[in-house]
Amino acid sequence: MKAISQSNYGSTDMLSLQEVDKPVVTDKGVLVKVHAASVNSGDWHLMRGTPFLSRLMYGGILKPKIKTLGMDVAGRVEAVGKDVTQFQINDEVFGDISGCGFGAFAEYVCADESALVLKPTNTSFEQAATVPAAALAALQGLRDLGQIQSGQKVLINGASGGVGSFAVQIAKAFGAEVTALCSTKKMAMVQSLGADHVIDYTQTDVTKNREHYDLILDTAAYRSVFHYLPILSNHGSYVLVGGSIMRLFQIMFFGSLISKISQRNVKCLSSKPNQQDLTILSNLLEYGKISPFISQRWNLSEVPTAISALEQRQVMGKIVITI
Repeated sequence: MKAISQSNYGSTDMLSLQEVDKPVVTDKGVLVKVHAASVNSGDWHLMRGTPFLSRLMYGGILKPKIKTLGMDVAGRVEAVGKDVTQFQINDEVFGDISGCGFGAFAEYVCADESALVLKPTNTSFEQAATVPAAALAALQGLRDLGQIQSGQKVLINGASGGVGSFAVQIAKAFGAEVTALCSTKKMAMVQSLGADHVIDYTQTDVTKNREHYDLILDTAAYRSVFHYLPILSNHGSYVLVGGSIMRLFQIMFFGSLISKISQRNVKCLSSKPNQQDLTILSNLLEYGKISPFISQRWNLSEVPTAISALEQRQVMGKIVITI
């Protein structure tokens, strides 16, 4: 089969389309013929081997153990292992396979059945492939760390990105009043997602407004948390989901201290793929509560181009790889 492979850490020059062996189905595994995948920041972090912690987490200090990237997958079941109980041949499925070896940028992948759920019949493979990692991060950031409640005022920074675009819709599904931050050219897109208020951060400094928020979800943390604390309500929550490595480490190491001093909850998300939350996202898709925004489509051989586009931080919504 064809797959995008890498043998060394580095730029997209390290990626190439190669002929590799088709995966062998394990006893608890599901062999999926991949119809679509999507690109996430986790893919290019693994490609580059940065931060160095990612090498420790996934093995391969000097060279990557993970040869084929890709965590989001949608496709059709071609074979199942003898211990598989949830799926059968020809089922249409999607999921996050980062917990069982990655490998979505390929014609076939074998994943544990617990990493997959059935795809809603009213959702295309391309749409389903955009959901797992990004929407799951949005859901867990808002619900688990942010403890979002109906009627709360929620600010989402980076609302036009992969996680942010789902966060706007999921926060609305929880009954929150959503204010979205994005750049000028992305305002119309964010408004189409259902945000109650959209602020152009290139023209307006949200911290100068008199508005306060119960929850701030920062999916593009390139400013310090201290920038946002003045507009965070007492005992409100700031949740970092994505952004610069420096900001990530700031919250990882000092979040508890900042929380204690500021009397606010300052947290950093470490999302955990699981079948229960994937089922929730599947239901949100089926009932139209979330609708993926796909801005770019590339084929399998163009994965390096797609990853480069994501690294430049100018993508609206999600990039899909069609296979």
